Amino acid sequence: MFLLQAPEIRGCEVFTRLPERFRRTGVRTAWAEANRGGAPTDSFLEGPVFDADGHLYVTDIPFGRIFRIDPQGQWSLVAEWDGEPNGAKFLNARELLVTDYRHGLTAVDVMTGAVRPYLERRNSERFKGVNDLIFDSRGNLYFTDQGQTGLHDPSGRLYRLRPSGQLDLLLANVPSPNGVALSPDERVLYLAVTRANQVWRVPLMDDGSVAKVSAFFTSHGPSGPDGLAVDEAGRVLVANPGLGRVWVLDALAEPAQVLLSPAGRSLTNLAFGGADRRTLYCTESVSGSILRITLDRAGLPIHRGPSAG
Repeated sequence: MFLLQAPEIRGCEVFTRLPERFRRTGVRTAWAEANRGGAPTDSFLEGPVFDADGHLYVTDIPFGRIFRIDPQGQWSLVAEWDGEPNGAKFLNARELLVTDYRHGLTAVDVMTGAVRPYLERRNSERFKGVNDLIFDSRGNLYFTDQGQTGLHDPSGRLYRLRPSGQLDLLLANVPSPNGVALSPDERVLYLAVTRANQVWRVPLMDDGSVAKVSAFFTSHGPSGPDGLAVDEAGRVLVANPGLGRVWVLDALAEPAQVLLSPAGRSLTNLAFGGADRRTLYCTESVSGSILRITLDRAGLPIHRGPSAG
């Protein structure tokens, strides 16, 4: 990677860690067998998202849990079920919409912990394994269907679910589609393609199609881009597990900043929080840590589903 100007290197801090009482030490799971090579996994945090009161919600994939973290860093268990939850966004004021690898799109009531199906199948066919999601300002939901795809099987999918219930298949040739984010004008979707070690740029056309999809950014290392976010300047922030860093990319996809994890290399996902949305929070999944760092630009607002009003 040739850069005309070296990026600013900054370090994140550990905000809080998953308390010991919630760690499932010594418990084997099918998810860890398939995705962690059977390595001991007491949790694997993902899907950070904030509510209107400043509480941070994160998912725990192997044990089917959602946690709430208050502004002081205190944890509470919100829900637990026989799923493998990953990405999460608020559907309305009290329900999270979660990409559940086992059960498809799932709605979780954060007040009661009740879990209900939202979209389990497409035309009676199960998804490969949904991963991450984002709403636009009109209530369209974009989500990825990753499964175990990769360069050996580039058949991962990107979907759009319209408020009318129409489900559009936008891409079906992606080697491990993961995080999704939208540009400030919502005319471009950024797609993390983990096994290709890239972020793709997906133009969203006025007729509902996509065209001229391209590789926007190429990383390196043992694992590629995962969670994505965009700030008000249009910079794309890329969580890169395997390297333990966040790339802050300018309009030319050149790193303007590199944010480093102090707690391990499995920095998987990110969300802007705080009163001014200038604090970036990141999940370091293997250590069960939440990282944070204050940035110079605010993140874009995160939209809720069409039922939010």
